[in-house]
Amino acid sequence: MTIAYITHPDCLLHDMGDGHPEQPSRLRAIHDRLEESGLLARLEQHAAPLATDAQLRLAHPESYLRRLQACSPAAGSYPLDADTRMNPHSLAAARRAAGAAVLGVDLLLDGRARAAFCAVRPPGHHAERQRAMGFCLFSSIAIAALYALEHRGLQRVAIVDFDVHHGNGTEDVVAGDERILFCSTFQHPLYPYSGTGPAASNVINLPLPAGCDGAQFRAVVGEQCLPRLRAFAPELVLVSAGFDAHRADPLAGMALVADDFSWVTAQLAEQAALSAGGRVLSSLEGGYDLAALAESAQAHLEALLAADRSP
Repeated sequence: MTIAYITHPDCLLHDMGDGHPEQPSRLRAIHDRLEESGLLARLEQHAAPLATDAQLRLAHPESYLRRLQACSPAAGSYPLDADTRMNPHSLAAARRAAGAAVLGVDLLLDGRARAAFCAVRPPGHHAERQRAMGFCLFSSIAIAALYALEHRGLQRVAIVDFDVHHGNGTEDVVAGDERILFCSTFQHPLYPYSGTGPAASNVINLPLPAGCDGAQFRAVVGEQCLPRLRAFAPELVLVSAGFDAHRADPLAGMALVADDFSWVTAQLAEQAALSAGGRVLSSLEGGYDLAALAESAQAHLEALLAADRSP
């Protein structure tokens, strides 16, 4: 069965200005690496649709959608916070990012793909119910989870976030919803300086120190995340695929390499094979060194392809 690759040119038009780390070049770097390696030709490409208001309202109230619409500039840019800006194309790009995740759920549950990767931006895991922050406007992976539960009849969905920053937005949306198991590994202390206090019973926050290498990361995931996943037996595995825990990333201080992202992807795919018909949907979050990002995304997709060939 195929691996879907979901993206859209609108995601290249969102631009927060020269020097901002969350640049359109991130998607170009991934695309170019996949094309040069021949991997792109092995994926089934799909255009990300615009998420509907009803889909966005799964995670965000109508008042928030109206507020973002009012902030969307006709020209230039508008600051939502110190790190997050909108240009005239940002809202469409964010809707494409959320729409890609929803499309991915449909492709997997309709049997048209076994796994999917959403090469989209802006990212989403910092977007809280009523607050854009950390480069993020809509909580795309949480929207996908709630869509699968509310509209596609699933009862248990897991979200695993291995971005170097805590997935505070995802937690804000899904905390307390026992149909969702959310696990986030992240460097601490580091932006957004959350994830170390008391958490809901469906949330597993795993703070890691600066300098954490692959051995430490694998031990924590293997001992604290994977057993909970096995017990939960999700019918769909969603992944916030941030690659900024790579040792080359300029915004953090962990020391993972591409093989570590391959390993964690393989572990999640193995769980998906046990309980979810192999269904894994991942969406791009962070990763700001272009070479490391491209290498890590390739490793992630190669692991998904390898799992797809498994018996």
